[in-house]
Amino acid sequence: MKLNQELLDGLVAQAKESPRLRAHYNLHETLDAKAQRLFIALEPGTMLPIHRHRATQETQIVIKGRIRVFFYHPDKTVKESFDVACGTDTFGVQIPKGEWHNLEVLEPDTVILEVKDGPYIPSAPEDLL
Repeated sequence: MKLNQELLDGLVAQAKESPRLRAHYNLHETLDAKAQRLFIALEPGTMLPIHRHRATQETQIVIKGRIRVFFYHPDKTVKESFDVACGTDTFGVQIPKGEWHNLEVLEPDTVILEVKDGPYIPSAPEDLL
């Protein structure tokens, strides 16, 4: 399968049409796959809750656009934040297992590649701040 601009453009169009202002395209075949790999198109204004992944670390590489990544203390205060953008010195982020985090989308048509260990585990209430 080709991973090309046509795929990304279609994903961006879906995100713009979505009430959540985001869309994803799985590269893994099942939710039970040992590696969860997906493209996510994100538009400014999409709401991502502060959350953590207790069973896996998470890698995000910005393919197009710009995001701001936030790390939090358990009391919801910001521990650290920084911008991540395609074509810059900081083009991706490795989020440690158990780290509270979320992101803000800073540019329209942003696309990230996200990779986590599988299988897919939905966020439990205790994993949302």
